[in-house]
Amino acid sequence: MAIDALPKDPMMLLSFVNTRMRDENINLTELCEQFGADREAVEGTLKQIGYYYDEELRKFI
Repeated sequence: MAIDALPKDPMMLLSFVNTRMRDENINLTELCEQFGADREAVEGTLKQIGYYYDEELRKFI
């Protein structure tokens, strides 16, 4: 599943990635590998709405 298959709306994407990372106890790199998504594209989309990935917390804040 490429980033095209992930939610397009940034708020929906935020909810989706944070929920998946929490529920599956994975980090952003693992999530992107699982969905065939470009990590930089995901981070860039969420940066547009003021969120950044916190490696230690394993979520966007």
